[in-house]
This record gives sequence, structure tokens and C-alpha cells, in this order.
Amino acid sequence: MGELVNPSPPPRVLTLIAQELTPEAFLPYGQVVRPVADNANYGPDDAQLDLSRGVPRFYIMRLEGRSLKFGSITHHANVTQCLGAVSGACWYLGVARASVVSDEAAVKGLEEIGTTDNAGLPSSEVDEKVQKKLTKSRAGHCYVPPSPDDVTVFRIDGPQFVKLHRGTWHAGPLFTVPMMDFYNLELSNTQPADETTHSFKSINGVTFEIHDHL
Repeated sequence: MGELVNPSPPPRVLTLIAQELTPEAFLPYGQVVRPVADNANYGPDDAQLDLSRGVPRFYIMRLEGRSLKFGSITHHANVTQCLGAVSGACWYLGVARASVVSDEAAVKGLEEIGTTDNAGLPSSEVDEKVQKKLTKSRAGHCYVPPSPDDVTVFRIDGPQFVKLHRGTWHAGPLFTVPMMDFYNLELSNTQPADETTHSFKSINGVTFEIHDHL
């Protein structure tokens, strides 16, 4: 008989209470963009976009069967992605601050630790986090993996959309109805070439469930 292997324990389920979306609360992760008058001039309240690293792609993304639970989170290092519901109906987005490391800081950290693969230092906190491991994305850049404690969830509805800073971690869009359509502005190669995912379920042993008190 083969050796018995103890099964892995099920992941812990962490509850996240959805926050109201405001420009101030969302600022660490991106921008909230709302309607303005037709004759309004361009200004800081408009989406501050960076589409310089490829061909922009603006399309309507149809999603089905997205419950208010998630076990992984994704970032795009090369674009300021924009997302908004076509119908203006309620949806949810889990986010964590961007943690992409600049090439120069990554090289410095990797050389200090003495390896060029999967270890290093975060960009602006080299001295404080010498022991923190960097991960190299399949897209080629380095990043600090997010912690479960870093994740926040926002409730989004009405005539508004969000612009994510480059590298902002996000889970969603998530919603309670069977299907929703979303405006999505990214790059033509974002999905095949610039999608880095961290699995909280397999790496941290946790998943998330969103609760909304409204």
C-alpha cells in the first residue's frame, strides 16, 4: 500500500465588508471618474491614462457567473486599466496597492541577496524589507506579493467608472446577477502578455467573501 498523505486543510474564508466608493478612499488604487458637463475642460478629475506601452483596446466585456467570492488577485504592469458597468448596476471590486518593483531596484535587491531568480527587495523600502521576497512575473517584471491584509473591496454603482493605477491588484468585477457587461479600456495584449496573478488560496491559505451591509 502507498503511503497515506494528509490532505491540505481547507482555506480560511475571510470576510470583507464592501466600502462606499469615493475618490478619496480609492486614491491609493486609482481614480473614480464621474460625469462632467459637456463643455468642461480637461483636468485632474479626468482619467489620467497611461496607454503608451502598446495599442489601446476599448471594448465591452461580458461576464457571467461572478459571485462575491474570490481566491486570487491580478495586476497589469503596463496599463492604467479602466472598468465601468454599462448598465450602471451595482458591482464590486477587490483591490490592493500596486507593488511592482522598478527594474533598477529589483536588480539592486537581487544582487544583494545573491540570486537572480525569485528574490529581492521592494523598490522604495530596500533597507526596511531586506528579507522580503520578490517574485518575478512571467511578464518579466518583479513585484512584492500582496498580503491578505492589504485587500479592500469597493461597491460601485451608477454613472461612474474606475481607473486603476498601473500595477494595482484587483479581483473582479464581481456581482450578484447572472450576467453583466462592462466597459474595459486596456491594451491589445493585456490579457495574453500582461496579466500577473497571485493565488491567496494556494499561497496564503485564504479566500475572501464579500458582505454588503446595504
